[in-house]
Amino acid sequence: MFTTFCYTFRQNNCNIFYKFGNTLKQNMSLEASTSQCWRGNTMEEIYRHLDEFKLEHIAEVRPSNEHTVLHHYPIRAALNETPRPLSAHHKWDALHVRLPCSIKSQYPVVTADGSCNIESRWEMIQQAFLRPISNSQELQEAILSYNTRYENQWNFHSLHKLFEENLDESESCVFFEDLLPRIIRLALRLPELVQAPIPLLKQGQTHSLTLTQEQISCLLANAFLCTFPRRNTHKRKSEYATFPDINFNRIFQSKGQQVLEKIKAICHYFRRVCPTERDNSNVPTGVCTFSRRSILESNLPKWSVNEASLADTLFHITSEGTIEDQGIGLLQVDFANKYLGGGVLGSGCVQEEIRFVVCPELMISMLFTECLKPTEALVMVGCERYSSYNGYASTFEWAGNYEDLTPRDSSRRRKTHIVAIDALSFIQSEDQYKEELIIRELNKAYAGFYHTLETPAPGVATGNWGCGAFGGEARLKALLQLIVCVITKRPLVYFTFRDAELRDEVYNMRTFLIEKNVRVKDLLNTLKKFQAQRLESKNLYNFIYNYYRQIPKNRLPLMKMLSNSKNIVTSCFSKSYAESVGYSFTQIAVETTTLKKVGSPDLFSSSDETEDDRRTNTKYKKSSNTAATKEKTNTKNLSDMLNDSESDEIIMEAVNSLPNNISKEQALNTNSPNKKCKGSRQLTLLEMLDKCYTVKNSSGSPDSKRHCNRESPS
Repeated sequence: MFTTFCYTFRQNNCNIFYKFGNTLKQNMSLEASTSQCWRGNTMEEIYRHLDEFKLEHIAEVRPSNEHTVLHHYPIRAALNETPRPLSAHHKWDALHVRLPCSIKSQYPVVTADGSCNIESRWEMIQQAFLRPISNSQELQEAILSYNTRYENQWNFHSLHKLFEENLDESESCVFFEDLLPRIIRLALRLPELVQAPIPLLKQGQTHSLTLTQEQISCLLANAFLCTFPRRNTHKRKSEYATFPDINFNRIFQSKGQQVLEKIKAICHYFRRVCPTERDNSNVPTGVCTFSRRSILESNLPKWSVNEASLADTLFHITSEGTIEDQGIGLLQVDFANKYLGGGVLGSGCVQEEIRFVVCPELMISMLFTECLKPTEALVMVGCERYSSYNGYASTFEWAGNYEDLTPRDSSRRRKTHIVAIDALSFIQSEDQYKEELIIRELNKAYAGFYHTLETPAPGVATGNWGCGAFGGEARLKALLQLIVCVITKRPLVYFTFRDAELRDEVYNMRTFLIEKNVRVKDLLNTLKKFQAQRLESKNLYNFIYNYYRQIPKNRLPLMKMLSNSKNIVTSCFSKSYAESVGYSFTQIAVETTTLKKVGSPDLFSSSDETEDDRRTNTKYKKSSNTAATKEKTNTKNLSDMLNDSESDEIIMEAVNSLPNNISKEQALNTNSPNKKCKGSRQLTLLEMLDKCYTVKNSSGSPDSKRHCNRESPS
């Protein structure tokens, strides 16, 4: 009741009440939570004391120019019946998925006499599966019959190992006698189930696509049989070079025990959704939506000048649980590769790959989603979970069936909302603290967390985004995601994945920053100074503590007064702070004789200054020598007072003693002539980190598309 009361006032911009209530609740819950696995606000507070699924994430499904719906709208079928597919003319062009059943899908075939004929690819696929298939070798031969150019390159050794060595004979017989025929029948129903063109979600566009779960299962059955044309080459200039792989030949060839476990999970999915000859009651009847977001640069926040307080959002951090299990009802973050799915069809098996394997409907995004640009994200709604699992990476194991009881919305989508955002990959850890790369990560998270809801936005369930193979520092990424949640007004639920030390470090740091009244722009400025010192990543939090402990809590609004590289220091005070200490001014200018106290660290000087700059005593030029002398006499050294004095009264005395004849133009003059021009190296580094590479895998696994020579982000 108390928190709800305070939250109501926050909505009316009475932040004082909200912050007071939030701090009080945190203090009250701290003693109860220190012996538990979590810190911060309770999950009841995260959900605003409502049901987990009460808050809306996105609008209901409605066809428009920005939203393609591949089923009849509105849905008139009963809840236990699948929605009818929309019928429209198929398109064979660069803006739509090239379906294997299209009459324009053709394939060159070399005849016995050496001549070459062009035949219908769909007829070749149908012909390949007319005869029964009794083992994995015959399945490989059938798939290669309509992919003949790869007959000397593809070897499905993982598929063979699974059915010849890993599974017992009875399990293999069940697959080839029952499940595989069901997969084939479902795949061959493609012309019936997908009767309208599927648009590609291209770079630079904001567009949504909604399909039925039955349509998705049919498309994935075709991916299992490797039927999609033009999707097997890794040439840089090929038509789909900027799209993820979709045909399953990669996973059939990849090596590792985790690959066998992933194939088991995929086969289990088909067991759940493929109808039998006599019964189709197991066919899912819901729909899924995939929304690509592309944020224009002009619509991104101005991070370096943002005044928001880090206390302006609810925060829960825990060392137990997972995003998919304990993040129900929240916006769940997929630690994505910019090529959706990452290594799910290869040997990769970390956060994104595992999520795609246990929720295979997510994999259909790889069919139509072009790789993500720095200000883009993909939101996936309604995908169902089918499998349980144990382990992680090389220890991953399929652990059997999972019954997803998540309720559906009015459009028949499961109320599961997943956002794919790709972090940068860092070969050198210190690169991640470069200002432009921090801004890039903030923009990426903003693209994912952004919303236009008029009602309170659901929280974000996330964790160590980009901190595995991509080399990110979890302590930094936690702060960056916190900043974005503050800006987007979303509660943050952070999972440290059994790392209790990280949980406490992040929680204590957030508490410390709130106590010091640190704003977004202040924290980003501190990170910039940390990068200038070229310290190791492990020293980040110690640096922040030391930085702010030398600044008294109630003087942090004065920091901007000391941020200039010259001796004229300008400050913009908030009206609320000025009034709280009895003053009505908003802007002041102070002339100081030095910014650096001898023998003490210079916390406030710009990293772009030289020692000569810091020693320079810049003075205003006055037309009258008498006026200049009087002005100099009345001016206090505010920097020395901050270092030497513990009295707010003395600081305000310095403010009051400012000369009255300082003009507004002089007060606003904050330009520093010594700022370095950013060279081309940093911009080149950002472009390099976002560049696509095709990796030659020395382990024997097939080539894959990646940011860099790494397996997948985690």
